Amino acid sequence: MTSADSGLLRALSSGTSSTRLRAALAAGTHPHPDYLGTLIERCAIEPDFFVRDMLTWALTRLPARDVTPRVLTELTSEVPQARSQALHTLSKIQERSVYPAITGALLHDADDEVARAAWRAAAGLVPQDAAAALAAELVTELGRGDRTVRMSLSRALAVLGDVIEPALRTAIDSDDPNVSEHARVTAILYEDPDTGFDAAVAEARGAALADR
Repeated sequence: MTSADSGLLRALSSGTSSTRLRAALAAGTHPHPDYLGTLIERCAIEPDFFVRDMLTWALTRLPARDVTPRVLTELTSEVPQARSQALHTLSKIQERSVYPAITGALLHDADDEVARAAWRAAAGLVPQDAAAALAAELVTELGRGDRTVRMSLSRALAVLGDVIEPALRTAIDSDDPNVSEHARVTAILYEDPDTGFDAAVAEARGAALADR
């Protein structure tokens, strides 16, 4: 490794986010196998969202055959951010053979960011013949979390297509009002993707009142 390469890797741990961002950009612009370990390590601890996204981009610039095995090991990390960024990176690499690595434990992770990343990655990588099973798994998370979490789950379910309809119908009849409302919202968004999430919530609540 040249002194310039060493300097770039040191810059990734700078106390200034703009310096780290430039370093991540440089790592992706001029990819080198020696950067792989440091990029993955930084993903687990980088506090700035934009830098993390650039780190992921830099990883995708390296050969997938080298990156994917290293990223997969991060899925079992005790650090939530390591798991979520690994899932995000896998979704960008788009190597569908890794789908089985997105386990139920990740889909139901107690950390919202990990779960959201798992939902997005799974929906994007699932084989067609496993989509219905994934839909059944994801609907058990309906009603979870705040607006951001619920919107992520609705979007992930919508990606799966028609296979979500039976599970959503069952969830709409749930005794839990949060689950029922979220299922209605998801059904609305699936039927009309141009509907905003808040508008779908308002429509779902109106429909629930009309059904009483």
